[in-house]
Amino acid sequence: MVDKIEKSDAEWRAQLSDLAYKVTRKGGTERAFSNDNYPKAPGTFRCVCCDAPLFDADTKFDSGTGWPSFYEPASTEAVEEREDNGWFMRRTEVVCARCDAHLGHVFPDGPQPTGQRYCMNGAALTFDQED
Repeated sequence: MVDKIEKSDAEWRAQLSDLAYKVTRKGGTERAFSNDNYPKAPGTFRCVCCDAPLFDADTKFDSGTGWPSFYEPASTEAVEEREDNGWFMRRTEVVCARCDAHLGHVFPDGPQPTGQRYCMNGAALTFDQED
């Protein structure tokens, strides 16, 4: 079980950039190809809101979609998946298990070994490069 972090809307707004707030706290989506400029190096992708480790750089792949994509989370406890029927389509939303930040969506068209494509918003992530 993950210890939840809860903050007021005003606290999140003060902590985050406008784009990160829109994406993580309001369920927005950044433009494709606008925020996937992370180094191609070993490290950990973390939640921009609470710094929880979400994805290992070893699981990142180029999906061609314009958003950072991973084939699995850093651990089974890192993220939660929720049904999303918005925008007249059926998708699976991915949120940070620690602070409920909206990260993106997962689709069943990724590479092996999982076949999953965790399509994340770059504005929802920070990168902690290994030394």
